Amino acid sequence: MLKLILIILIFISKYAVVLGNENKSYEENCLWDNQSNIPCLQITSSLDNSSPISYSSINKTIITKKQIEQSGAVDLIDILKSVPDINITQSGPKGQQASLFMRGSGSNHTLVMINSIPINDQSTTQGLHDFGVDFIQTVQQIEIYPGSSSSHFGTNAIGGAINIILTGDYKNSFSLVSDNNLNYELSGNKTIVNNESSLNFKFGSIKNETISVRGKSDDEKDGVQNFTLNVNYEKFINENTKFFNTSYLRQTIAEYDNSDSNQSGYEGDNKMASFQFGLQNSIYNKKNDYVIYLNTYDREYDERGTIDSYESNVIGAKYIFSNNLNDQISFGFGSEYKYDWGYFDNNGSYSASTKGNIDNFSIFGNIGWEPFETVNFSIFTRRDKHKLTGNNSTFKLSFDKSFNDLNLGISHMTGLRNPTLYELFGTDNFGYSGNRNLKPEKSNTYEIYSNYSINENINFLLRAFKSNIKNNIEYINNQYQNDDDNIDLNQSGINNEINIKLENNSIKLFSSFLSSKKENNSDQLRRPEKNYGLIISKSFKKSFLKDFNLNLSYNHYGKHFDTHSSTFSTIEMDSTDLIDLKLSKKINNSNLFIKISNLLNENYQRPHGYNQEQRSIKFGLKY
Repeated sequence: MLKLILIILIFISKYAVVLGNENKSYEENCLWDNQSNIPCLQITSSLDNSSPISYSSINKTIITKKQIEQSGAVDLIDILKSVPDINITQSGPKGQQASLFMRGSGSNHTLVMINSIPINDQSTTQGLHDFGVDFIQTVQQIEIYPGSSSSHFGTNAIGGAINIILTGDYKNSFSLVSDNNLNYELSGNKTIVNNESSLNFKFGSIKNETISVRGKSDDEKDGVQNFTLNVNYEKFINENTKFFNTSYLRQTIAEYDNSDSNQSGYEGDNKMASFQFGLQNSIYNKKNDYVIYLNTYDREYDERGTIDSYESNVIGAKYIFSNNLNDQISFGFGSEYKYDWGYFDNNGSYSASTKGNIDNFSIFGNIGWEPFETVNFSIFTRRDKHKLTGNNSTFKLSFDKSFNDLNLGISHMTGLRNPTLYELFGTDNFGYSGNRNLKPEKSNTYEIYSNYSINENINFLLRAFKSNIKNNIEYINNQYQNDDDNIDLNQSGINNEINIKLENNSIKLFSSFLSSKKENNSDQLRRPEKNYGLIISKSFKKSFLKDFNLNLSYNHYGKHFDTHSSTFSTIEMDSTDLIDLKLSKKINNSNLFIKISNLLNENYQRPHGYNQEQRSIKFGLKY
């Protein structure tokens, strides 16, 4: 494997003779695939509880539309698997349930948002987000905020937050992809501009059927179909004020297996909708945002005629203000109210149900101070009042200092997760009853980080953290309870990235070293101690391969512990080495490409007992 990587690096570097300038103007960077008559737009997002000066101290990873298209990603997992802070397991091929562990925390400790609006599904047992049902055809940008982000976004962001940006795209397009299994991917984008307004439509449709989730290679195949629609509307009332609306509809229908010998007749139908309406007023460095939103989930699982139903809804309103007091101080504040309600009814040999509602009101504020040009202090605070858990406060303190090409920083942050509807109100046929006296889980994190620019083409990023979670909610004696033994769950780790930008060429190398422990100091399941990989992008501009692009990603997912799918004992899982390769050629207004996933045809399960896709070859056209 290392020999293969070295050969690829040598091949790529052979064509990188002249070093480019990373600090190009915004216009040059923006025109990555535009025509001269198409507006050049910068995608921005509204980060809760921040202001211009404090925003610079927030650690984040931004994945742009260009990077998404270069990778040939199909779903969110394809993108997030190359982020050093994240580990993912999926119960089978695409469309199956997937869990994400950020910085070693639980799968319900990551807050997921659309345009900074939380979308975690309260009808799930622990309020986690299923990443396996989200596909990426209408996504414009993805933002990852590692570490507790509760002071910015609210509850659930103990391990971190992921923000999915859905905005209009002024470049009309249509894409068709098929593969050697006769699966397909369709997507399209159309924008209508009229005076001071724009209306944008995006759609995506996917059919994927490759292998059996839990059976043998010659068993029946389990497929998935996804349909996604995103509508974005903007209307400028005057030069400083605009009205905006984002509507997102998604349905994912996936077949699944009950066991390796019980495979047919099982299907999940997962529907989700999100509607956001807002007003934004911006004058120089002063900004006001008013947003109201509605999220709804409707999930059904057909187990050979037995129907399990899950529904949840949230309606909310949010106000955010930020301003620069002067060149050295910025501040912001805001408030949010949201009301959650939902139920689920699980039938069959195991029956469970829940029905209830909760609400939460929060106020937040921040101050950013730059006493000197190279020094930044930031303070973020938030107070949430929950219907059952009462008042809870979180905060974040950050300090960073620049030394020429080196930036150093340190942060202290706290987080919390409030109990879910099921943990509060649920019941089942084994005697479980909800616990309305639950307290929120709370976290405490320290982080140091650095960013060193070796020259204008190479930079090195390093993050080290140590965190603990107390009051963790556990299932004890037929009830969820807060653990009261004063022993915390502990996580620590070091992540680093090396980014190299050459002429028509970029290389990213990343690694992660993680320690995530249970209360007895044994390793948490499905959290590898080490991950590493690289992403290479190469454009051929001057040779006979003009307008030809190569993109390669390599991921090493380290050894880890898991639960055996039959005996339920703890076992060690071997590491995996996965390579994806995409080759594309631009011809006039079209891009032709071929992508090979799992190039080496690695045969593996993650988690144990659930098959993962083998090598696939896709052919595509984007016009």
